[in-house]
Amino acid sequence: MKIKRLAFGLLTTVVISCQSTQKEKSSEETTVSTDVHIVGAMKNVMWKGKLGSSIDLDSISDKNGLYGLGPVSYLTGELLINNGKSYVSKVTSDSTMIVEKTFKTSAPFLVYGNVTQWNEIEFPSAVKTIPDLEKFINDTTTSFKRPFAFKLIGQVSSAVIHIQNLPEGTKVSSPEEAHQGQTNYTITDEAAEIIGFFSTQHKGVFTHHDSFLHMHLITKDESKMGHLDELKIGEMKLYLPFKI
Repeated sequence: MKIKRLAFGLLTTVVISCQSTQKEKSSEETTVSTDVHIVGAMKNVMWKGKLGSSIDLDSISDKNGLYGLGPVSYLTGELLINNGKSYVSKVTSDSTMIVEKTFKTSAPFLVYGNVTQWNEIEFPSAVKTIPDLEKFINDTTTSFKRPFAFKLIGQVSSAVIHIQNLPEGTKVSSPEEAHQGQTNYTITDEAAEIIGFFSTQHKGVFTHHDSFLHMHLITKDESKMGHLDELKIGEMKLYLPFKI
């Protein structure tokens, strides 16, 4: 009886070991980029006034190829994580801003993920605006696991970005109230990088109710950064996560 139990135990160990190896092998054969993480939700900020921190950025341990977007807690600025570097922009006047490099910040909602390898994608010259870009990305990535990060690098013909600047102590129960103090900035003929996240299933979570995209723009000299509202694409390259 003891011999039979021992044999069964050894057989069980072998089966579990084989299953574990198979799972590891399957994992290695999936996409290089890891899953996108979502903390909090835009709709909870806009409609329920949940303005406080849902995540401290310095608590994200894996910063290798890290990308992320969201507002600063209490809607006092915008944040961007670009390839492991974190930027916070805040309003200083109607025409000026300050952009600081720091992980010592927090967000009421955040979308983030790690991408270490990218595919450069050629897109038609007819793709010039945000709706054009949204349609092109949607049509091009039907086989992708969604959501996913993407980026554009190159020359921006023109763009409008904004920074949230909610007055201290403001109570929020609607998008109109949430956007009090928002300041818009126009960018013309500048080299820039745009970091975005795409999803068809996260409206009101990390994209607005009428869009599949959430994008932040940072100029090449890192002097301007904010949430992207309008865009006219110049000479830019599109990058999507590398897939095996």
